[in-house]
Amino acid sequence: MKTKTLLQLTVATVLLTFATEKVFAADAREIWEKNCAACHGKDGKGETKMGKKVGCKDYTDAKNQTDLTDAKILKAIKEGVKDGEKEKMKSFAEKVSDDEAKALVAYIRAFKK
Repeated sequence: MKTKTLLQLTVATVLLTFATEKVFAADAREIWEKNCAACHGKDGKGETKMGKKVGCKDYTDAKNQTDLTDAKILKAIKEGVKDGEKEKMKSFAEKVSDDEAKALVAYIRAFKK
């Protein structure tokens, strides 16, 4: 009886984990489309009018992905990006929780080809 209960609990935990990850990925896509795609593009290439103006990196490019650490991406999301005194990207600290920012990092990593 204990083995059957333990097996059921294990299966339930695994299923819940996969379901949570899938929902989290969907949430990250939604956050991306709402807050990031206008500049970075839905595809992460940064080929939008605003993306070209501010010099968004192409997140599908392997070299750009390598050059950007997760910490740099998180910092950009939470603190924004400046070039001297010029703001290139506003902070999203007020709009995005720490967990959502981490989900966005994973979402950005998925653009890599």
